[in-house]
Amino acid sequence: MGQDKALLSRNGMPLLTHICQVAQSVAPTVYVITPWVERYQAVVPEDCHILPECCPPDCQRSPGPLWGFSQALPFCQTTWVLLLACDLPYLTVADLQTMSQYLTSVSATTMAILPRSTQGWEPLCGFYRTSCWENVTLFLNQGGRSFQTWLNEQSVAELPTSHRRFLFNCNTPEDWLGLE
Repeated sequence: MGQDKALLSRNGMPLLTHICQVAQSVAPTVYVITPWVERYQAVVPEDCHILPECCPPDCQRSPGPLWGFSQALPFCQTTWVLLLACDLPYLTVADLQTMSQYLTSVSATTMAILPRSTQGWEPLCGFYRTSCWENVTLFLNQGGRSFQTWLNEQSVAELPTSHRRFLFNCNTPEDWLGLE
């Protein structure tokens, strides 16, 4: 992207602020996990919590979203945790309310409820059982880093979606310029 996606402003609001506000509609507590705590303090709503992501000592850059997710999980005191990327400009409260309705209808062995695309699971817009923490940690300690690889080893329920627009994320300057 060439710049920090979380700080890109749409409709006068940074994407990260938008995601936090939408998440607050269905979550009692919202955490933002990041290696750049100071960078985001001014844009994260006051009633959200910023957690510092700590990289492994031998790592030159963040080892990826699964790593950050694993560090945030121990703070979560609920059965389910909603994981969202910071760059979902079309995500709405109504989308999350619809998604959360499926939490009561999955089996006790289901570790995640996620939308699926032709490329695989959409790991950064869905629900995970907080009890998956030990499993995620074991996978990471064995050298795993890929969300897709970890998810392929889990019991995952597909989250039905009536539309896929809310899953659009901004990965390139062209994506950003193409927003309505």
